[in-house]
Amino acid sequence: MTALLELREVEARYGPVQALRGVSITVPEGAVVAVLGANGAGKTTTLRAVSGTVRRSGEIVFQGKPLRGGPEAVAKAGIAHVPEGRGTFTELSVVENLRLGGYTRRQRSLKADVDRMAVYFPWIAERGEQRAGTLSGGEQQMLALARALMGRPKLLMLDEPSLGLAPLIVREIFRIVRELNENEGLTVLVVEQDARIALNAASSAYVLEVGRVALSGSSAELRDDEAVRRSYLGY
Repeated sequence: MTALLELREVEARYGPVQALRGVSITVPEGAVVAVLGANGAGKTTTLRAVSGTVRRSGEIVFQGKPLRGGPEAVAKAGIAHVPEGRGTFTELSVVENLRLGGYTRRQRSLKADVDRMAVYFPWIAERGEQRAGTLSGGEQQMLALARALMGRPKLLMLDEPSLGLAPLIVREIFRIVRELNENEGLTVLVVEQDARIALNAASSAYVLEVGRVALSGSSAELRDDEAVRRSYLGY
């Protein structure tokens, strides 16, 4: 499979603290790839390095070309980043949040994309005028995901989508991610502490430990790895 995104020996720092140490990751086009690890392993920093919100060295290649610049340039290149913590505009309505996600697109196509989001998130059709701040935590996470999809990205990056949510909602979010991948060929890079659900959704995964890639392989291989089972899967 052709690589859509490649991180090559990427390093990143927060002041004197080195968060990433020579991280190399390949995300094939049309795949779902997971990044696993404990808190502080460098998972979130990996996505921030791609989206240009943290200073980094090494090389990041997207669609065969070096990826440079900050979040706006990265978004224009076709990468959508849903950060940890949802980040919805709570005072705006559901539809207004969605329209912000498609701000670079024409008004006519925006309406079609709102309708498209309602296929994956049926509650949007009924509650489009509801203020986002009155939604449940799970609905806000789904809205953040839908808003990112409004820009029709080539790559969707999800940071801890399960954080603070009930297991039923988490399963629904990952079901939608798999549907988007299967129906639309969307490439996904997901950072997740819940290794079990991430490995079920992804075709391959990387395990980070203290800013380094400790293990990588297909999801099936990692599920069978004793160290992964003991440390992340609990059996």
